[in-house]
Amino acid sequence: MTEGVPRYTAREAIALVTSGFTELPGPTSPVPESSVHANPADASDPANTSDPTREFGPDGPLSWQGYDASRARAAARTGEEESVVCGTATIGGTATVLISFEFGFLGGSLGERTGDRLEAAYGHAREHRLPVVSLVATGGSRMQEGMRALVQLQRVARQSTLTREAGLPQIAVLRDPTTGGGWATLGAGADVVLALPGAQVGFAGSRVRPPDADPAAYTAEAQLAAGAVDAVVPPAELPELLGLWLHLLSHPSAEPVPPPSALADTDLPATGWEAVGNARSSQRPRAASYLDAYLARRAAISGDRCGGTDDGMLCGFGVLKDGGRTVAYAAQTGTATRPAGYRTAARLIRLADRLRIPVLTLVDTPGAANDAEAERQGAGAAIADVFGAVAAARTPVTTLLIGEGGSGGALALAAPDNTWATPDSYFSVIAPELAAAILKRPPEEVRATADQLRIRPQDLVDLGVVRGIVEPLKSQP
Repeated sequence: MTEGVPRYTAREAIALVTSGFTELPGPTSPVPESSVHANPADASDPANTSDPTREFGPDGPLSWQGYDASRARAAARTGEEESVVCGTATIGGTATVLISFEFGFLGGSLGERTGDRLEAAYGHAREHRLPVVSLVATGGSRMQEGMRALVQLQRVARQSTLTREAGLPQIAVLRDPTTGGGWATLGAGADVVLALPGAQVGFAGSRVRPPDADPAAYTAEAQLAAGAVDAVVPPAELPELLGLWLHLLSHPSAEPVPPPSALADTDLPATGWEAVGNARSSQRPRAASYLDAYLARRAAISGDRCGGTDDGMLCGFGVLKDGGRTVAYAAQTGTATRPAGYRTAARLIRLADRLRIPVLTLVDTPGAANDAEAERQGAGAAIADVFGAVAAARTPVTTLLIGEGGSGGALALAAPDNTWATPDSYFSVIAPELAAAILKRPPEEVRATADQLRIRPQDLVDLGVVRGIVEPLKSQP
């Protein structure tokens, strides 16, 4: 156990997030193994030699001496029949399927009977159109069942995939510890990943890591910094945040959201260089101010799930102040956007698309980061990923240009047919200074170059690049 970190039982963890829980009945007989196969029809294929009844002799499929006795002791000690408890609950007003692991039952390990229960819980969620919340605490697959236990990960992955394809959200809460296949399926595979402070989180458990491994790397906080966890949440704050997430992800909408109003009462610029000055002003409102004015409540996702984060890209879901609808947002904050920022935005857009939630993007960057480290991190591929996510989105995307629109690093987030601009913004194929340098013009010609590029908001309307210029908030009735 991580020193000083509480290790909750399955039912204590359930009590952290809800006061009402109805346990689903455990499978009365082993569930057919069709879900193990990529094609369910394979299970009935005469050539398939797996035994759907899974009736083994004493001590399980490997005849592991003492296994039955270990299970009996675990049941007596915990009061549970298996390493997972599944049921339904209402959290923050949203009905959900709730899965909670019992680490005291053989280390919360996944065996075949665990797989039976998880499959039944996911099936119940799809049948009743309910989101799935998993309170994970596991050491991985059960050694006493060998490969029969390990293949449960394929089974769980299939159930998660089917639930994802059904358009139902999945949220994981990582308890202490969350390691092995449980982390690599139910945990890391969720749409939103929350974690309790100090929890051990990592694919390698404490007894199988390299002897010189830094234990700090295997924590919830380290996974947050690495972009694998969306938030580390104190237990007292978990019910409210989990309720907010369930509300946000469970309210689809087919209509696009309107662009926010401009927050600065700025006149349209007379010249291209004036437009650049307005957009680069330190006094200009930034993305956080627009989100505060536009959304009543919001919750953020963090990280690209590939080892990186970017504070210059704000992503998450929120509730519109006007109308109460849920909207997903991806907002640049005025810095050069890094590859992790683009990958996080792409993750956000694809999640919103799958859940049928409209998207708002706020464009504000001098351009994509182009230093050597950004290139090593795959800047081009990350930008391409966002272009692809926006292009493929079936959910409506609305874009507001709120500051600098620097080349392709800005355009990647822009909706091709639904982009708007504020009066204190500009969009350019390249920054005027760089354009002059490429054209071998002296510095005194930068201002004239800005005019030639036609980068003012009104120029963008004339060119058909944006639909219109939004009015200041106070000017609207």
